[in-house]
Amino acid sequence: MPRRPDLKKILLIGSGPIQIGQACEFDYSGTQAIKALKEEGYTVVLVNSNPATIMTDPGLADRVYIEPLTVPTLEEIIRKEKPDAILPTMGGQTALNLALGLHKSGVLERYQVEILGASPEVIHRAEDRETFKKTMDSIGVESARSATACSLEDGKRILRELGLPLILRPSFTLGGEGGGLIASEEEFHEKLQRALFLSPTSSCLIEESLLGWKEFELEVVRDRNDNVVIVCSIENLDPMGVHTGDSITIAPAQTLTDKEFQNLRNQAIRIIRAIGVETGGSNIQFAIHPETGRVIVIEMNPRVSRSSALASKATGFPIARVAAKLAVGYTLDELKNDITGTTPASFEPSIDYVVTKIPRFDFEKFKQADPELGTQMKSVGEVMALGRDFEESFLKALASTERAQSWLAPLPDGRIHWERIERAHPDRIFAIADAIAKGASLAEIHERSRIDPWFLDRIEGIIRIQSEIERASFPFDAGFFSQIKRTGFSDLSIAALKQIPEHEVRAAREQLGLFPTYHPVDTCAGEFAAKTPFWYSSYQGTLNESEPSSNPRKVMILGSGPNRIGQGIEFDYSCVHAAMALREMGYETIMVNCNPETVSTDFDISDRLYFEPLTAESVLNIARIEKPQGVIVQLGGQTPLKLARALEEGGLPILGTTTASIDLAEDRKQFDELVRDILPYRLRQPESAIVKTREEAIRKGLQLGFPLLLRPSFVLGGRGMKIIRSEAALREFVDEAIHASGSHPVLMDRFLDRAIEVDVDALSDGETTLIAGILEHIEEAGIHSGDSASCLPPQSLPRNIIDRIRTYTRILGRKLKVKGLMNAQFAVSGDEIYLLEVNPRASRTAPFVSKAVGTPVIKIAVGVMLGKTLPELGFTRDFDRTLEVYHVKAPVFPFHKFPNVDPVLGPEMKSTGEVMGRAKTFPVAYQKALEGAGIRLPHKGKVFISVRNE
Repeated sequence: MPRRPDLKKILLIGSGPIQIGQACEFDYSGTQAIKALKEEGYTVVLVNSNPATIMTDPGLADRVYIEPLTVPTLEEIIRKEKPDAILPTMGGQTALNLALGLHKSGVLERYQVEILGASPEVIHRAEDRETFKKTMDSIGVESARSATACSLEDGKRILRELGLPLILRPSFTLGGEGGGLIASEEEFHEKLQRALFLSPTSSCLIEESLLGWKEFELEVVRDRNDNVVIVCSIENLDPMGVHTGDSITIAPAQTLTDKEFQNLRNQAIRIIRAIGVETGGSNIQFAIHPETGRVIVIEMNPRVSRSSALASKATGFPIARVAAKLAVGYTLDELKNDITGTTPASFEPSIDYVVTKIPRFDFEKFKQADPELGTQMKSVGEVMALGRDFEESFLKALASTERAQSWLAPLPDGRIHWERIERAHPDRIFAIADAIAKGASLAEIHERSRIDPWFLDRIEGIIRIQSEIERASFPFDAGFFSQIKRTGFSDLSIAALKQIPEHEVRAAREQLGLFPTYHPVDTCAGEFAAKTPFWYSSYQGTLNESEPSSNPRKVMILGSGPNRIGQGIEFDYSCVHAAMALREMGYETIMVNCNPETVSTDFDISDRLYFEPLTAESVLNIARIEKPQGVIVQLGGQTPLKLARALEEGGLPILGTTTASIDLAEDRKQFDELVRDILPYRLRQPESAIVKTREEAIRKGLQLGFPLLLRPSFVLGGRGMKIIRSEAALREFVDEAIHASGSHPVLMDRFLDRAIEVDVDALSDGETTLIAGILEHIEEAGIHSGDSASCLPPQSLPRNIIDRIRTYTRILGRKLKVKGLMNAQFAVSGDEIYLLEVNPRASRTAPFVSKAVGTPVIKIAVGVMLGKTLPELGFTRDFDRTLEVYHVKAPVFPFHKFPNVDPVLGPEMKSTGEVMGRAKTFPVAYQKALEGAGIRLPHKGKVFISVRNE
């Protein structure tokens, strides 16, 4: 069936700000959907509140509304744009809930707008827990014993019927929010009340606990002709009781027999038919009892999901792209596979490698939070790695997480941490490895953790080789070195185990001629030739399947790795823009990244995509065969910057700002000396001291006086930064700041109370520096720039102060010899301007500023990195001079996930995402930003105003 000719204009709903449970995977799916619909000639209108996304770029959709995602806002846009249909299945739970809201309020009927991808009835059957259970009963698919509560009285009755333990699953919530395991009656009443409050329909499924059962997911796609494709099977390493977003997962499923897999496959097909999804993808989750084999269906998402992004990257099958085309009338057999270009989309993917996903947590930002994992998601990001077997894939994923240890390092003290093995914990896999190393039996670990013995056996094998590495003398002989590299041990992990520098391991390996081979992700296990594959490395291969071109005009771009607080989607935005700019300039682009959620790891963004850890080893090995002209490190946040020196020493040229300039800006001592040269221009720095030891910090801190601000070197998101107001607080937090800085010094400066902070994004070619945007913080000084609402243009600073900030930024760009992007932070106190810090890289605010000033600053910066001057590129004046609209950035916080955490903000960043509000006046722009961030302003009530005597 061809595309539907009756549709002309389609409205796509985005997912809003990045938050735990709904992150940049929906920018990826939304971007794919927009491109797919545009290919078919449809006019696409996009609504999303998140300025850091690629999908909100001008030029992607025909019309972009960066507006709060609310039913009244959407109704106004529908009234104005008059779309024929809306597509809500690409924007996570937010978009699905909004589509139901538009349907229930009569907006869709009033304006004759059709829902594509999933009808309201389909959404209700899948998302409403009780309806889903009844549907499963009708087709003979077993679900857990359960009942739905709409009140506390309902809950008490169900508790008596089912008994403890129980699982709460609120309807229509995100990332399992409000759900969890219930072990006591007291806990039941408290958590049920919260679950009912958080559910948009005030309903919660209460079901028997399946703790300890094995958990599996199937990614399923169906079209209107009832063609069904199982794209991927995914197995959770953790047993039931841990949200799949917080579990280590493996694809394809490793411990299923063929009979068990075929049973799950058949059940998944029956389920997607019964629910009625006929134009898109779904994620279906199952539990299997490890002894009896009893199969229970847990839930189903009638939309693309977090796991859809993972499955798409794991197999090369672009689920969101295919789902968008199915939604407008195509069938699977009519669509070509984008990777092979020859096989149809109805050709079920087959893979000849193993994929491992490991989540990334940020509990160090929320020290009061309970790190125990459950059915409510708590991770902030994830990594994906591919290898020829589980061990290689798993160890590569571990190396990608950017933990302090890239191997299964022992836990700090000498005891076995059974509490972390029995109850899911972010360090559970380390506790298990530690227990094995200390002699615990696999049978006891299995009994206590319920993790399948197959995985425990593989972990034991890794620990055995770790012990051999520690005992062996270095340099290793060729056979042993080859064995440990084939297992998946990185140069960095070997260096840590042998307590030697990484470059010594690399030199010894290269001297033996030990290099990886590269293999394609082609959807078909090599059965057909692939046009646009992406690549992964293995030390187990013998034939290198990657055939780089001889084009000398090649540039490598390093991505930002796993999302985390302080380094998220905004850096992926910059990397994607770099790839676009390089392509327009006639360069071949090579992307290196390990994050499956991102647009940068989509198959059509770069010419060559390497799904690899962001380590010196991986990057230099890729550069060895690709031979790029150079590498861009200033767009992926702190992750690539930390690699710059090692890459340069390994012979890979750094494009743009030099490593010397990066070190000058990042090292607190060097930078302090540089700024002293600018003091004659009336630029000041807070009174400060440089320290490296605890004793030095306490002595100089007492000399400076309180309040103080501790600033570690080479950190992102303000990690380890603290406002110190007493000697006791200094003694408590100074060790953390020194640890965050590593071998670099810590800056202690007098905290500027009651100052206004200002962020400046700029472009420089080493001589000319142009201002992209000046953002005035709305929150008080001392709040991290990522956590403060801010306004562009500034709304309260006088013109002479703004002009002086422009002058200081130009001097800094020239003195640091920046070639590309730069972010400077100032504090204004009365008539005095203080410099806080400068970052010679893309900032978190670069996408926000680009959209506010209407100029693709990243693309311009790439031209500068490749040797052009700003005047040669046609730019001679600041980009923000003609702004007539106020743009306000408002942060979004995850405190609802961590109810025990103190929500007071400070210099260490805690927000997960942001939204933009735009209007001709500041108050309206600020109100829209708050609304987009989920803050509903009251229309009436009492206000208490406290005024300082000053």
